[in-house]
Amino acid sequence: MALATPVDRQREVVYLGGVGHNVVLGTAGSGKTSMAILRAAYLSDPRRPDHGRTLLITFNKTLGTYIRHIAKDVLDRVKVENFHLFARGYLASRGLLPDGWLLQPHRRQTFVLAAMAQVKALGSGDALLSRPVGFFEDEIEWIARHGISTLAEYDATPRTGRAEARMLKSQRPVMWQVYEAYLALRAAQGFQYDLDDIAGAVAAAFDVDTNTRLYKHVIVDEGQDLSPIMLRALAKAVPAGGSLTFFGDIAQQIYGHRMSWRSAGLRPAKIWNFEENYRNTKEIADLALAISRMPYYAEAADLVSPRQPTAAGPKPTLICFQDEDAETDFVVRRAAALGQGRSVAVLARTKELATRIASRLPGPVQRLTRDLGAWSSNPGVSTGTLHSGKGLEFDAVIMPFLSDARFPNPIAVEADGLEEASAGDGRLLYVGVTRARSELILTHTGEPTRLLPPEPSLYTKVTR
Repeated sequence: MALATPVDRQREVVYLGGVGHNVVLGTAGSGKTSMAILRAAYLSDPRRPDHGRTLLITFNKTLGTYIRHIAKDVLDRVKVENFHLFARGYLASRGLLPDGWLLQPHRRQTFVLAAMAQVKALGSGDALLSRPVGFFEDEIEWIARHGISTLAEYDATPRTGRAEARMLKSQRPVMWQVYEAYLALRAAQGFQYDLDDIAGAVAAAFDVDTNTRLYKHVIVDEGQDLSPIMLRALAKAVPAGGSLTFFGDIAQQIYGHRMSWRSAGLRPAKIWNFEENYRNTKEIADLALAISRMPYYAEAADLVSPRQPTAAGPKPTLICFQDEDAETDFVVRRAAALGQGRSVAVLARTKELATRIASRLPGPVQRLTRDLGAWSSNPGVSTGTLHSGKGLEFDAVIMPFLSDARFPNPIAVEADGLEEASAGDGRLLYVGVTRARSELILTHTGEPTRLLPPEPSLYTKVTR
């Protein structure tokens, strides 16, 4: 396997010694995954002086499946896992994760609602308790992702990325009551962890684990989506004399925006920035650059602005429909046609919308879900959410249902406010756009999302 481009600075990252913290920041299409793969292969090579057992971490399973496919010839000595698989395996090896201890996401809301009711029953009439349950779910997730363990710590921590989900400082004790009630109610039913606080359990277990660490080197791909406590846990997994290398693109940070690798305590001797975009045509990159300059990116820390590539292609096509039935019919027909000779992905905001398209497509469809066990590189159609497209690339991408009524997600708007929801979904928009190598089709019914840059020169607009 070769690097995305043979430049000296990429070789410098790959062949850097295997000690300490290293941070590599890049833009979409800058070859971060290629560098992560080759650095993992290099550090696991027994011919190298700093070699040792090596772990390559991804955020989601789909990206792990993709990496194992494209790099099977160089990663024979490297373990490729998503963070949660690593966390569950480590806790299980320590006897800290018996069967049934992990609460699945679809069951969490029941416990949060019960916690809210319990705090109300204690006599709290605070207006905070009239907020939607989604607000409390997101706040509990935020607390866990930052590894906050006490009310004093919660009170002292700026709610970075939660600014529009307004809560008075005086209301934090009430929120903490709900959080503690949620933990207690969950534990009473035998659930010691959920998928958000499992990282804190891993970090705490490493603090008292005197055994030899299993891995000498850890490489994190698409690291912008790991929470601070996840990164802290991985840093504790590395022994003295080992290394942790972080590859990330802050523009694609979709899980808790404005969280920084710095808040995880990484102290790199050097930071590498890669601005070159080797994936997208100039026209697609122009749209991505315009998205990164939208107001919802204003507070993004460590954002690397992409350089415009020179390869030319058609402008992204923005198509307006009179109703969603006509929009769905078009997307299905166009995806099937493109998939005859090219790789094409249909990426939607939610699983329900992605399933709507997948269920209508003729022939085999590669569904980008956590259950994807093998990657197909043949021409054809893949479907999934914008989240599942992270780290992947396709000849053509279709992004349907980009109406202002659907995007940003109304559920996120209700729970967190328009500003916060726009910041998260704006980054999802960037992710989807930058998956396309040469052709990009955006569709909507009625008014297009306000998250798209308004400049008409960026698109070929069509009304059907």
